[in-house]
Amino acid sequence: MHRIIMNGLLLTATLIAGNAVAHKPTEPAHQLYAEGNFALENGSVIKDFELSYTTQGTLNADKSNAILMVTAIGGNHHRIDYLIGPGKALDTDKYFVICTDAIGNGLTTSPSNSKLQPNIQFPEFNMRDMVNSQYRLIADHFGIKKLVAVVGASMGGMQALQWAVSHPNSMQAIIPIIPLAKTNAWTTGVLEMLRQSIMTDPSYQGGKYDKPVEQGMRLWSGWLSGVIVRTPAYQEQLNATPEAEIEYLKKVQDAGWKRMDANDWIWQSRAYDRHDVGQTQGFNGDTSAALKSIKAKTLILAGTGDLLNPESDAKLSAKLIPGAKYIAINDRLPMGHLSGAGATKDENAFQNKVIADFLANLKK
Repeated sequence: MHRIIMNGLLLTATLIAGNAVAHKPTEPAHQLYAEGNFALENGSVIKDFELSYTTQGTLNADKSNAILMVTAIGGNHHRIDYLIGPGKALDTDKYFVICTDAIGNGLTTSPSNSKLQPNIQFPEFNMRDMVNSQYRLIADHFGIKKLVAVVGASMGGMQALQWAVSHPNSMQAIIPIIPLAKTNAWTTGVLEMLRQSIMTDPSYQGGKYDKPVEQGMRLWSGWLSGVIVRTPAYQEQLNATPEAEIEYLKKVQDAGWKRMDANDWIWQSRAYDRHDVGQTQGFNGDTSAALKSIKAKTLILAGTGDLLNPESDAKLSAKLIPGAKYIAINDRLPMGHLSGAGATKDENAFQNKVIADFLANLKK
């Protein structure tokens, strides 16, 4: 079974997920790794679990050139394509790049595609479950003992931090982009209102819908991709009049509302709510201690003015992780969460340069 999600029609759509269209011949083959009945941290089990992934580049003989990409909420293995390829930061002429799909994104086993546990029967999961499913792929399927790096944006950045806490000896480096080490009340509030935007649509039917939840997902798409991931200053530059902004939001909604199944996003957003590296076994809820335990060399990139994952959390994480480096992606014109999307030429080039430089100096 090969299902492909491609980049969306609008840049705002690509930040969270892409539209489902035909697989392009030039793209890497979409693969599924069967992990059987996958036990979750809460004691539940995902039955017949399959992890979706793609690979680019060639794994060398001693399996020492692999980079793992982990994806954002609602996103897929294309999420940081702007960093992957020949001559880019994650240079596929040099590295073997494994791009995974997180539990609940509609490609990996999810409420929308599970035959045995469909829609609301699907168990709730957390980000450590996502990381544990990826660890099986890396260690058991590929036989890789140590990754060069774990890289991801937004929820991917959160998973990258979790990787370094859960599996401290499994990578040389982590590159969390616009991450959170612990989801704060503000972010949970944003996610809860987005969930309510979906769930209060009568067609949601308590999660047992049989057709797309259009009205709710239009509100979700407009709020998330058109407003929350941006900043007032950046939006003012794009749309100088109320009419232009309203027209813009309509285009965002038209392009984005179908790109994600409602339950898939709700289930992933609940995992987002619960994220705290301090809840990892052995740390007793101490987020600071968990961050201080990280052995991997760390480069954190964050978005100035981020309204979804406030950069204050990323700055604190960088102070607590031994030797970590923190870089603001775009202070000149704060783009907020959109900073971690390869959204503009300058911001794209900047991320590629600083990440490439960081990776080049790992062994020095």
